[in-house]
Amino acid sequence: MSLKAIVKSVISGDTLVLRGRTGPQGQSPKERILHLADVVAPRMGNLTREDEPWAFESRDFLRALAVGKEISFTSTHSFPSNDDVTRDLGTAEIGGVDVASEMLKNGWAKVKESKRDPTEDDIQKRDIEAEAKAAGKGLWNSHGPQARVVHQTMPTDSQAFVSEWKGKAIDALVEQVRDGSTLRVRLFMPDGEHQIVNIALAGVRCARTSPRQGEPSEPWAEEAKFFTESRLLQRSVRVIILSLPTSTATPFQAGANSAPPPPASIFIGTVLHPAGNVAEHLVAAGLARVVDWHAGMLAAGGGMERLRAGEKVAKEKRACLYANVPTASASITQSNGTTNGNARIFDGTVTRVWSGDQISVIDKESGKERRLQLSSTKGPKLSDPKQAYYAQEAREFLRKKLIGKHVKVTVDFIRPRDGEYEERECATVRYGNQISNVAEQLVEKGLASVVRHRRDDEDRSSDYDKLMAAEQVAVAETRGIHSGKEQPAVKPPVNISESGARATTFVNGFKRQGKISAVVEYVASGSRFKLFLPKDNQSLTLVLNGIRAPRTARNPSERSEPFGQEAADFATRRYMQRDVEFEVDTVDKSGGFIGTLWLKSENVAISLVKEGLASVHSFSAEGLSWSTQLYAAEAEAKQAQKNLWENYDEEAEKAAQAPPAEDDPGRLKSEYLDVIISDVRAENGFSFSVQILNTEGIATLEKLMRDFSLHHRVAHPAPSNFTPKAGDLVSAKFSDGSWYRARIRRTSSVKKEAEVTFIDYGNQDTVSFSNIRPLDPKFRSLPGQAQDARLSFVRLVASESEYHADAVQRFRQLCEGRKLVANIDYKEGATLHLRLIDPNDPVATQDPLACINADLLREGLASIDRKGCKYIGAYPHIMSKLQTAVAEAKRDRAGMFEFGDVEEDE
Repeated sequence: MSLKAIVKSVISGDTLVLRGRTGPQGQSPKERILHLADVVAPRMGNLTREDEPWAFESRDFLRALAVGKEISFTSTHSFPSNDDVTRDLGTAEIGGVDVASEMLKNGWAKVKESKRDPTEDDIQKRDIEAEAKAAGKGLWNSHGPQARVVHQTMPTDSQAFVSEWKGKAIDALVEQVRDGSTLRVRLFMPDGEHQIVNIALAGVRCARTSPRQGEPSEPWAEEAKFFTESRLLQRSVRVIILSLPTSTATPFQAGANSAPPPPASIFIGTVLHPAGNVAEHLVAAGLARVVDWHAGMLAAGGGMERLRAGEKVAKEKRACLYANVPTASASITQSNGTTNGNARIFDGTVTRVWSGDQISVIDKESGKERRLQLSSTKGPKLSDPKQAYYAQEAREFLRKKLIGKHVKVTVDFIRPRDGEYEERECATVRYGNQISNVAEQLVEKGLASVVRHRRDDEDRSSDYDKLMAAEQVAVAETRGIHSGKEQPAVKPPVNISESGARATTFVNGFKRQGKISAVVEYVASGSRFKLFLPKDNQSLTLVLNGIRAPRTARNPSERSEPFGQEAADFATRRYMQRDVEFEVDTVDKSGGFIGTLWLKSENVAISLVKEGLASVHSFSAEGLSWSTQLYAAEAEAKQAQKNLWENYDEEAEKAAQAPPAEDDPGRLKSEYLDVIISDVRAENGFSFSVQILNTEGIATLEKLMRDFSLHHRVAHPAPSNFTPKAGDLVSAKFSDGSWYRARIRRTSSVKKEAEVTFIDYGNQDTVSFSNIRPLDPKFRSLPGQAQDARLSFVRLVASESEYHADAVQRFRQLCEGRKLVANIDYKEGATLHLRLIDPNDPVATQDPLACINADLLREGLASIDRKGCKYIGAYPHIMSKLQTAVAEAKRDRAGMFEFGDVEEDE
């Protein structure tokens, strides 16, 4: 009885593998082997033997004739079998043509010798064989078979073979299908040799079939194998070898690129049939999954995009492997375009780069700052010594590319909170006219790796395949973290603002350089910045000169001043991590440099004042070349009632600045002077003297003192009739043995001594008549350089108080012999009422009302002098400051308030 089947493959020129029709559920049909009766053909070789002459040509003729076609066959004899495959001896026809006769006719088989008497069919076959032999067809070709070498094993030098043939299309024949995505193919090399190789289809992976009989295969494995077999087995194809089966190397793996890889047992490649790429059809049918790390191999020709399109179709149909595919992440709502109430796609500006894979972006519409993780991207860790160098490089790459730039953000998914890791929006960030994906650029430069997601993990970058392709480029070019090179340990920047003494050594050098390039590393407050100098690997603190910004809280227990946080936020968003320039004017006692900061041509201090987030600090602003712009910016902010000036009343300010009545002691116009406290006197009440610096008098005094010293090197006895009188200008010998100009305060003819005041320094002493000489007229022209002074608004605790000695000692520590700034608040005869300011105090650079007078009140060592300072009412803003200082002293039980409120009710 004649049976029908499909020719699955051809073993040799006389043996075929047949299969039945596909089962109702797509099951693989049963197979049987048919040996053609009465003919014999050369046997194909294997690992242990070579091909017999003409074996390949004989088999190939039958392959082209029969494979994939329906055949009618009759079994004349069945052989016993050790497996489930039936083996028959019989005849076969394809389209009415006897297969055995066709093989004999073309000379690719011989009639088998038989001991039985020849039948009419045998005689006919021998006649056909004789005709082929006479025509020199096939096996009977007089020139003999073509000499060729068949390599039955994989190339020994796998890397060299891939390097030579990578990306080139090679004609081939599929010899075996091991599973849906793994093939054994015969490559027809240009030199005539045949190379047998194993090929894994690029971009896909099918379920694995069981290697042992009786063991179950993975789900959908047999269906996938049949799908590929029915289309490719023993079909002519073109093979493009793409890679060795090595996924992206682990970054920082020791010796990752030093040792050559071992011989490969399989190559990754694309198998192209005239009907298309079988991998794409496998995925679309739901019989294969996409292999993410193959993206780099397939990106150039759009292969990965086609696979993803097929994958999408299979998921939508829930076909085979995708029958139970999970739904899209609930954290991303496509319908309303929002993620947890925030826009999923938005435009914004990058305000901060946290690391090589995290940035902050301000949403253009909502104004909200959102911290984002670059999707499917993992930057090097700064905490790992091996990665620290690249961590800094990655962060700097993002800073230069993105900081302050407009970007387009697409939130791909939200990573949920996990232990110490907070919930984070993961996004694809694009910038520039080309809408470049910054994560892709980062990965391609070898400054980040791509996260390997689980097979069923849909929470990934929308450009995941491009990221994988970029990583393959970085690995191939051994860039960055894939280079295998050990970079030198990262040196932390030197903090030159560590102390005032250290900072002072850099001031002159900075002044000579003028504008210096830097990067804003941190914003401590509206007017205080930490700068990094990349060229010198130094960091410093810069305090803006000429302005005062409200303070921000330094810890949870503190409260920020009004608009302090707003000023800090403004400065952070506008200047954080920007390339800037700065100039240095001076340094404060804590090591902070005081100067000017520019963002391109923008003066940061002026911008803060213009926004009403800082006020002009009159004393420090007066010496600035751009002070006019500063005051104009403040006037503009006041007029617009911005921030600090929201309650500004121009009329009230004019009234406060109106000149006082003639009988009112009144306030004086601010007059800042550089002074040095030359003498402090605690006897008979507290007083002190100052020398006013930066005047011609100081230079003249220095010359006078040199001449004065030379004059007194020669003994000048006092005239016999000379008797010092009160008010006389004289030369008097001080306790240090030197002579100075002095004025007689009072004399004692009995004790032969006089009380004198040294007019250039303010010291007072009692000197014997023998150490007093008349003052030579040539030393009389220069007025005395010391002036009597007292503290404005306050007085030290009374001399009878147990805290008096502490108060005097504290004043000496703060002032004596030091260069200070003084404002004359009132003149009482020759005595100046001074508000003393320490120019090295960082608080004074920020607060125009900060002064040593208030510091003494705050420490409980002084009180407000309402009786002695009649002018106090003309300074209401200062009075408020002083009262606040007294309140702080009482609160902290400082100084005289140690045991309670002992302040007099004045």
